[in-house]
Amino acid sequence: MFALTGVASGKLYPMQRKYSSRMLILAAVAGVVAGGALPWRQLGELSLTAAAQAQPAPANDGKLRVIVFGAHPDDPEYQSAGVAMKWARAGHHVKLVAATNGDIGHWGMAGGPLAKRRHEEVLEVARRLGVTNEVLDIHDGEIMPTLENRRIFNRLIRQWNADIVITNRPNDYHPDHRYTSILVQDSAYMVGVPFFGTDTPPLKRNPVFLYAPDRFQRPNPFRPDIAVSIDDVLDPMLDALLVMESQIHEGGADGNASLYPANDPAAREKRRAQVRQQLAGRYASYAERFREALVKNYGEAQGRAVRHAQAFELCEYGRQPSYDELKKMFTF
Repeated sequence: MFALTGVASGKLYPMQRKYSSRMLILAAVAGVVAGGALPWRQLGELSLTAAAQAQPAPANDGKLRVIVFGAHPDDPEYQSAGVAMKWARAGHHVKLVAATNGDIGHWGMAGGPLAKRRHEEVLEVARRLGVTNEVLDIHDGEIMPTLENRRIFNRLIRQWNADIVITNRPNDYHPDHRYTSILVQDSAYMVGVPFFGTDTPPLKRNPVFLYAPDRFQRPNPFRPDIAVSIDDVLDPMLDALLVMESQIHEGGADGNASLYPANDPAAREKRRAQVRQQLAGRYASYAERFREALVKNYGEAQGRAVRHAQAFELCEYGRQPSYDELKKMFTF
């Protein structure tokens, strides 16, 4: 399998063998791949070797190393943007990983052009948040909890030398969400096993694994073990998230052309204001839902005053910190 680095985004777009590496380079220079002239289903999954080309771990400087896994290029951003920005501002190291390339997550476009667009969006989000970003080139809607993918997730966590790993819970409506969570769960023990994934050294200390919130009730509802205020970063966080126009403004796979009409500036401005308000409302609802966890963290007066929050549940797998240790991890 050949892998081609996209000119604009740095993303790897593998092609089938019938295209030579020279043909692929010429196609990229000519803008053929970005323009969608090659059939989009010729975009395949990354080989295990190519997927291993993750950014190296940050320096061992005493700061936290956090890695967040989501199924698509927008999921880890929604799950962690506020705390990620706070960690980054405090000098900690945060990486957001999308397990698939998002290449069917839009009502009007798909394939390589969409994967490239969504990757460029989350790269800009990461730049604004002050964090690192990686998108795996696995087809949207097709990730499975395979041994190969377990090795990829294991490798990413080890390479980042993670102290904290965040993902969504496995009881979820979307198969990509479920299987991404399962792959993270499957790594919670294996990252410390010396003879699994021997191309990267095992972690000496198991990370803390955390879940982001959801509203699913079965088999059990989300239970916050820690909740933190994001009031101090709300506006720049929203500015960053709203860069993801394909998903937020245009509605992703469930949208339509009328949501964000190309030739109607007034309608586009109205839509931008609407989605900003809706997104802020999500984090305001977390503050209300998880008020008692905020009070536990900040005390009565300060906890009651929080308007926007993010919360996390401790996974039963991985290291089990005390509440004081967990709280210290979220002291910015």
